[in-house]
Amino acid sequence: MITLTEENYIKAIYHLGKQGEETVNTNAIADSLKTKASSVTDMLKKLSEKKYAHYIKYQGVILTENGKKIAISIIRKHRLWEVFLVEKLNFTWDEVHEVAEDLEHIQSEKLINELDAFLEHPTHDPHGDPIPDKDGNFKQIEKILLSQAVVNNKYQCVGVKDTSSSFLKYLDANKIALGTEVTILHKEPFDQSIKIELNNNTITVSQNVAKNLFLKTV
Repeated sequence: MITLTEENYIKAIYHLGKQGEETVNTNAIADSLKTKASSVTDMLKKLSEKKYAHYIKYQGVILTENGKKIAISIIRKHRLWEVFLVEKLNFTWDEVHEVAEDLEHIQSEKLINELDAFLEHPTHDPHGDPIPDKDGNFKQIEKILLSQAVVNNKYQCVGVKDTSSSFLKYLDANKIALGTEVTILHKEPFDQSIKIELNNNTITVSQNVAKNLFLKTV
């Protein structure tokens, strides 16, 4: 049986290694999971013994195919639970992440497949992230960060890089949601802030906001 801690490590390695394709060093994992590098090394040895990862001392770790499957399964469960919490239990998108962190460790495959069917097979979670299907396939969309957007072009908000409650509440306060259309009016050279038009209003957002909001061209 895989443990909850092992699942958390596998998911972290998957995300840090760009969907499990790149080697990740122990310090990056320690920073992500807020733990000691020595503890990370011990866990990586265990994951390597269980064939979930390939760990080489001083070089880092990369997931095996089995490890990738586990990571994708955890992500699938997490994002389906987020959809359920928002659509069926009236949670807001800034409230669901921590709850889904607990629910993602439920092991019943039947429960998750029935949940997927009950929700009518959603392709994206409330934050715009793609939900893997039961075979592990993602439905990706072409997107860029607001910081990369071109002046005078029109875009649609499709996701967030930062899923923290504070950032999502900021977006809510400024009436920025998934599906909101924005037009880029001006980029300020001094501080890289960006003036945008949305909902018939004009606002200026900071570079920190711009590098955490995903858009697609309309």
